[in-house]
Amino acid sequence: MQMARKKLRRRAKKKEAEDEVKFERLNSETKHSIWAIFSFASSLLFVLAAYGQAGLVGERIYGFLELLFGRAFFLVPLVFFLAGLSFIFSLRAHLVATTVGGGVLMLFSALGIFDAVFGEKTAGFLGFAFSLPLLKLFDFWATLVILFALVGVSFLLMLNVSIKPRRWFAKKEETEPEEADSEVKESPSSAWSVAKEIPGTVIRQRFEDNAALEGLKTEEVPKEEPEAEPDEERMPLNFAQKNKNSAVFLAVGGEFKPPPLDLLENDKGKPSSGDIKANSNIIKRTLQNFGIVVEMGEINVGPSITQYTLRPAEGIKLSRITGLQNDLSLALAAHPIRIEAPIPGKSLVGVEIPNKSIALVGMGSILSQEEYAVSPTPLLLGLGRDVTGRAIFADLCKMPHLLVAGSTGSGKSVAIHAMMMSLLFRNPPERLRFLMIDPKRVELSVYSGIPHILTPVITDSKKAIMALRWAVKEMERRYELLAGAKVRDIKSYQPLKDAGENPMPYIIVVIDELADMMAAYPREMEASIVRLAQMSRAVGIHLVVSTQRPSVEVITGLIKANITSRIAFQVASQVDSRTILDMAGSEKLLGNGDMLYLSGDTSKPKRLQGAFVSESEVRRVTQHLEAQYAQAEFGGLNLEPESSTSSIFDSSEEEDVDDELYKQAEEVVMQAGKASASYLQRRLRVGYARAARLLDIMESRGIIGPADGAKPRDVLTKKGAKKEESSSEGENEEFSAGDKNFFDSF
Repeated sequence: MQMARKKLRRRAKKKEAEDEVKFERLNSETKHSIWAIFSFASSLLFVLAAYGQAGLVGERIYGFLELLFGRAFFLVPLVFFLAGLSFIFSLRAHLVATTVGGGVLMLFSALGIFDAVFGEKTAGFLGFAFSLPLLKLFDFWATLVILFALVGVSFLLMLNVSIKPRRWFAKKEETEPEEADSEVKESPSSAWSVAKEIPGTVIRQRFEDNAALEGLKTEEVPKEEPEAEPDEERMPLNFAQKNKNSAVFLAVGGEFKPPPLDLLENDKGKPSSGDIKANSNIIKRTLQNFGIVVEMGEINVGPSITQYTLRPAEGIKLSRITGLQNDLSLALAAHPIRIEAPIPGKSLVGVEIPNKSIALVGMGSILSQEEYAVSPTPLLLGLGRDVTGRAIFADLCKMPHLLVAGSTGSGKSVAIHAMMMSLLFRNPPERLRFLMIDPKRVELSVYSGIPHILTPVITDSKKAIMALRWAVKEMERRYELLAGAKVRDIKSYQPLKDAGENPMPYIIVVIDELADMMAAYPREMEASIVRLAQMSRAVGIHLVVSTQRPSVEVITGLIKANITSRIAFQVASQVDSRTILDMAGSEKLLGNGDMLYLSGDTSKPKRLQGAFVSESEVRRVTQHLEAQYAQAEFGGLNLEPESSTSSIFDSSEEEDVDDELYKQAEEVVMQAGKASASYLQRRLRVGYARAARLLDIMESRGIIGPADGAKPRDVLTKKGAKKEESSSEGENEEFSAGDKNFFDSF
């Protein structure tokens, strides 16, 4: 018997749950419409019954209500009419109980007023029963005050409005744009024509057509420029006004004028997300088929994707939703889709679906944002727009280094150009210098003529190693300057430049393709990059490293550990995504600038659509800068060796030897004609680690050969030949000596 009862209870609960799910399929707008029609129909039926036009049933209803309400019967259809208006115009999602309660309270209060003023036969039995206790307790006038107050409260409850008139106007102003948006011409391809039917959702779309953007550009930009010129604090782009002692800028023209934004293009096109209502219903129905009840939230239309947000019911594991990704992709006929569970800062889950047509995010619209103009940081990067259409910026000073990775054609080089534009539009050459390394030879060559660059774009791997080692020496020199000035970082050092201190501009080291150089000189490249990444932030040297081969041989563990800010574009597999971000996700991106940006201070990446910068735009900006600073002279680097036969590694590796026993170890090896760690341990009385390090140094210099199992290493260089080699080492010392203090030219 008990088992049978339990089964019956389970069946009853299951049936109740199914009925609840079916009822939840009716959205709140539909429920409100049903209640409104019911209220208006009841009001009209009561009026017809009062005039004898509702048949036998209407006559009986009128007779019964006249007994209850008396001559105040006309209040009944009036209350039902107000209730219908409340159901139509109220913005609240759940207001049935409030509206019904307000209507009942209004009816009884009005009946009490009629009975108190006109007598007991006027308001019927209910009016007499409601007003009699109040008249006995409060007398006539106090009763009227109470009843009128109750009428006012019931009116506010029914219509859900405030007593302050300004709040009515504010609410009207808030709802008018939504109505205006919903009145856009209705066509099957218009997202707004179906979006207005979705209940309880807020659809954000911040992209306009090209004509509207051009009108915005011609109206707003000229108004801002004359207001910002006399004010140094409100327009931080004019950094040269704070460096009036600079001889270079006094000779050029006195102050830094950023390139005009007309050189860059604005947003183009308008995103189309298809049938938003149908997609929302498909997502909800698909999840319900697997026993997951959700409530759909707001819908964000971005430049390349549309994000549908949903709130799962209590007790639903997020892993159940993320596990249905392929099922949702099949139901929506969209690939690839990405599920963000949960959305950072919200108790929602986001389902991101590719748009039918995408909008091109222009760099001009990003740099024209108020956030870019007002920010005081000099190294502000404009990355693109997020799923809501909001422009996203990042501070390179806080990163302080950036790793960009993705497959071929996913948008890495365009992202590098966008970052370059962000920096060039904010900084004069005396405040920012670039050191560019481009093994592909074609991506960064357009910047060779700008005054901000330290040396022409480096395309040779050997010169790239020299440049990175120079950057390490420059970092050490700057630390000595900071220690002498008794300041902690470059930000504290900048105000001291006006007092006669050596200038210290920011230096951005841009490496467009790391894989080629890691294949040629992996140890030297990794050592230099890691050394800079660990220590260069305080002295204003920052790295922007890009690669199209996200493998552990290129993005090593040391590089990842020291470069925490990363941008991942579309990759081929989940393994590549984990190599870049330490998590999956970038294999589901769309390409063409679709990226995941992982900041160093957050644990979850943010999806962005990168800003597009064409080759013609970059050329226009560089030509403008070359013409603006045609007569200015800036210091630079000379990475050309005096002798083509000299090795670029000799001079620097001589400095890398910090072991005082190295010379003695070299003599011991040459005299013995053999080299092994155990032999050095016995002769020099050192440990194994130190002996092995001495052997590695001698091998890198070509003195001994590589290891061959347990056999001793061969000695390749005799004592006299070593002296000849050492005479050629001085030929390369011009790299560090000639360029050590190149900033003295400012």
